[in-house]
Amino acid sequence: MEELRVENMTRSARGAIAEPGRNVRQKAGLNRVMLNEAHARTVELLAYKLAERGGQLLKVPAAYTSQTCSTCGHRDPRSRNGVVFTCTSCGHLDHADTNAALNILNAAGLGRVRTWSPAPVGCEASTTRRAA
Repeated sequence: MEELRVENMTRSARGAIAEPGRNVRQKAGLNRVMLNEAHARTVELLAYKLAERGGQLLKVPAAYTSQTCSTCGHRDPRSRNGVVFTCTSCGHLDHADTNAALNILNAAGLGRVRTWSPAPVGCEASTTRRAA
């Protein structure tokens, strides 16, 4: 998983009297949501459950995992457009989260192994319903 620095991500946007911050209300709302998720506790429980079952939790640096192509390794912020990842170098097309997950696997030293078939780009599992 990505090693997120929640403390740094939830710093105040107030600024100083001489230089007041921008979008302070929006940042305060984002901070509240992030802190309510209890990221550290979730990581702790996940590590515990994995260890209990003989697994191991590996943390990798989070920087640029969503901007780097999992196929050729080229990094460009323009490659990520919402949920679609299209590499500006090799043209690789994938769901942005799948591409980032593959980069996390690669960074953890687990190789370029794809053990599942991702849903087509633009078709997320949480929004797809099957007929009863």
